[in-house]
Amino acid sequence: MRIWLIRLSIAFAALVVIALLAGASFEATSRARISKLYPEPGRLVDIGGRRIQLDCRGSGAPTVVFEAGLDALGSLSWSGVHDQVALTTRACAYSRAGVMWSDPAPGAFDAVRVAKDLHTALSAAGEKGPYVMVGHSLGGPYLLNFTGLYPSDVVGLVFVDASHPDQIARLAAAAGKPFNDGSGAAHIGEIVADTGFLRLLLPNGPPPPHLSDDVRKVSGAWFPQSLPAVVSELNGIVATLTEAGTRRVLGNRPLVVLTRGQKSPPESAKQLKIDPARIAAIDAEWLVMQDDEATWSTSSRHQVVPGASHYIQLDQPPVVIAAVLEVVAKVRAGRAPQAPDRASANPS
Repeated sequence: MRIWLIRLSIAFAALVVIALLAGASFEATSRARISKLYPEPGRLVDIGGRRIQLDCRGSGAPTVVFEAGLDALGSLSWSGVHDQVALTTRACAYSRAGVMWSDPAPGAFDAVRVAKDLHTALSAAGEKGPYVMVGHSLGGPYLLNFTGLYPSDVVGLVFVDASHPDQIARLAAAAGKPFNDGSGAAHIGEIVADTGFLRLLLPNGPPPPHLSDDVRKVSGAWFPQSLPAVVSELNGIVATLTEAGTRRVLGNRPLVVLTRGQKSPPESAKQLKIDPARIAAIDAEWLVMQDDEATWSTSSRHQVVPGASHYIQLDQPPVVIAAVLEVVAKVRAGRAPQAPDRASANPS
């Protein structure tokens, strides 16, 4: 009996190895096919041994630069607004390192490197400032870091339901418990990303609602390649927010803060394993933090967008387009921003 158990164990192990090898072969073949089926919009810009996908359209100044949130959409996150903004001025969307068409970065995730990658890519592509920066979700803190590193390049900003540097502690207090960041489940996905199983389980990826069918198809096809970079960013989120927290004074740069108006659904309490009464507290705290973001510039306004989810640019693109063009118009009108002094730029 023991001999048969050993033989069965060996046979099972052999089947697992064969399945993994077959899956890896399927994934490699799929990636080669996908790169031909869905080539990068715009161009791949060499930033020193690796490439960043950058898609710039239109003409005029200031140049608008879009920064996506923590997801695997890359430049496609702005598919609903990019072309319309480009009718008025130069507009560039890109994919961060390892996301979609962009090559992965070596070593551990570094939030400062995100800003340096973008700046290098823009320069290498011949794009010139000044820039109006537009950031969704975690893209907001990324742009705070960019502005802190390159203050003379940034003349205006739009935050689209942007993350707040203090949100981890403040949302945990509102929820009455620390949040599980989901990195454990994400790591499992990262591990199987190269085996082909993730592509079979999620053929269209996990993009948010209101994507066009074409964008959904492309983002889903590239999702297994993008997932490791997304996990890396997730693991680095505390460092990203901490760094951004030292750069939250924006002088008199025109700033528009757009905030989702859609309330969190009651069932999210079950998902978060918290008291349902806490959901309203979380929403209220998010709004307070969004109000705070609007105080970072002396030339700002805050707009809550009724009915919009976290992805305002997908739910209600005209609102985002209008906010971006509003900031562009202010910059063109000659309201030259002044950078804050060094003492006020790093609040305690």
